[in-house]
Amino acid sequence: MRRAIDERLRRSAGPYRLPGQKARWMFPLWAPRAETVVLELLDPESCGVVMAAHEGGLWTAEVEGLSAGDRYRYRLRHCGEDEWITRPDPASHSQPEGVHGPSALVNHAAHGWSVPEFTPPPLNELILYELHVGTFSTRGTFDAAIKRLDHLVNLGVTGVEVMPVAPCPGKRNWGYDGVSLFAVHEAYGGPEGFKRFNDACHERGLAVVLDVVYNHLGPEGNYLRDFGPYFTNAYKTPWGEAVNFDAAGSDFVRGYFIANALHWLERYHIDGFRLDAVHAIYDRRPVHILAELADTVDEYEQATGRLCHVIAETHDNNPRLVTPTSAGGLGMDSAWSDDFHHAMHALLTGEREGFYADYGSPTDAALTLEKGFAFEGQYSQWMGRSHGAPAHGLAGETFTIFLQTHDMVGNRAGSDRLAALVPMEACRAATVTFLLAPYIPLLFMGEEYAETNPFNYFVHHGDDWLVQSVREGRKREFSKFRWRKEPTDPQAESTFLDSRLDWDKLEQPRHAAMLALYTALLKLRRENPALKGCDRDGFHVLKGSNASLGYTRATPDRSRSVCVIANLGAEDATLLMPPSAGETGWRLLLDTGEERFGGRGALLPETAGPGGLLSLGPWTAGVYEG
Repeated sequence: MRRAIDERLRRSAGPYRLPGQKARWMFPLWAPRAETVVLELLDPESCGVVMAAHEGGLWTAEVEGLSAGDRYRYRLRHCGEDEWITRPDPASHSQPEGVHGPSALVNHAAHGWSVPEFTPPPLNELILYELHVGTFSTRGTFDAAIKRLDHLVNLGVTGVEVMPVAPCPGKRNWGYDGVSLFAVHEAYGGPEGFKRFNDACHERGLAVVLDVVYNHLGPEGNYLRDFGPYFTNAYKTPWGEAVNFDAAGSDFVRGYFIANALHWLERYHIDGFRLDAVHAIYDRRPVHILAELADTVDEYEQATGRLCHVIAETHDNNPRLVTPTSAGGLGMDSAWSDDFHHAMHALLTGEREGFYADYGSPTDAALTLEKGFAFEGQYSQWMGRSHGAPAHGLAGETFTIFLQTHDMVGNRAGSDRLAALVPMEACRAATVTFLLAPYIPLLFMGEEYAETNPFNYFVHHGDDWLVQSVREGRKREFSKFRWRKEPTDPQAESTFLDSRLDWDKLEQPRHAAMLALYTALLKLRRENPALKGCDRDGFHVLKGSNASLGYTRATPDRSRSVCVIANLGAEDATLLMPPSAGETGWRLLLDTGEERFGGRGALLPETAGPGGLLSLGPWTAGVYEG
């Protein structure tokens, strides 16, 4: 099994240093469209090496005397053509001069890992924190991000979900325009910076989940089509050409993306993946590429003893996605529940535009809490068809839920965070409901202290036509929501600078109070036996009057239970307290009205009896133990 993994890496994952003392490097390349390929070495001195052709469009060259950092590129001539073209390596590990420049060698074996045997938390204990390296700190680098990791440890998260790090045009981008999928964006610190960041996370017990994009590549600096049939016109994505996972030539294309996942696991010690928009990964072959990826990751776990979590972003509400491959599923460990976000956001803000038209009632929020999905086959007004399928019997950890993400904030005309849209009391009530539910919670950077700076969509393209196209595309997209604000200019540097976190807000009482609430809730989740993990066996959802709801969670032996209650509306409400595990009824553990959380004093009674009617003021929430 180990041998098969190494072979995948050697075949598809770019150049590698051969064993021995002579500093020999092997350069593998798949270029079935080429008639001749020359490896152009730019360091230590410029020269060309004609590559050897092999069956299936493979080319290789073996060169001595090279060192990490030496630059190179490929010059190729297509069959039947006279013109030569020069391109970066499609599996480049470093692009020091940007996406259009030459590639550079990286000796991954030279990095000494401080925690080589790190084991991430089990899936059901993940508490994820999504961050964008470029806006997480003022400097926007991995090294600067390391200085904030202790904040995350003190907050109580157990994993960091890093937005895509593949090189993009210019210096600033969300990361979803990446084109050299095996490399690391130089503006962040390049390959070594990312390894230092991962090491620092592991030293603090934090897992690293990397956001990877396998449904398309960015529009600028994408040269894969010059080498082989990496893309297909059989399908369309909203962002670019669809990847060819099922037509002629797709065997190597599939191997390329599988090798990419192994590259991050083996050479960067990544602990998991967030797969971007898997509903836009099209594959009609009998074994879907996602199932092949899941099985490969399982094989890697068995061969190395390391744990890896694979989490899929999707809006399909398809239980097959998280069904094991042995049972005919696609084998993902968890999937995003957009329904949870949409139901909570629509209820809190009153927005009903775009996809929020399908949500907004307290029943929608309660239904999503209970089942993981709100839509299990019902008609969706937004989609104009029935949507989703029942998710019976799925474990809680197969759902990842959130109140905010880069998409849900940045893909608004004003890029408004929740704290800029609703009162702080509403944020507190929603947070209690969210963080203690039996699913994997995902926080978006800054929400833990109620950041109000926007998270804008930003790019740094070099092509004026492309910049204008992006501007117009954003306006068309937002027209579906009828937002009154004009979207910010994605190309403007100020759009990027305005998106950086303002860590000075932690010194302000209202923001420090929100951080105190997040920290207290995550401490409860870690330490209270009834709240640990994602067990749904003792989980029951409660529905009160108006916008009030709640739920109970219990230990497996039902000896202890917790009741979470919240009024998510601006009107008074009542909620009937359920039976408790103990004989003495319910005892208050946490009240969002407490002064330490920014309130004016406790809003809930210290005790509550089973069957008692609890009065809840607007935006009130609390936690009881029984």
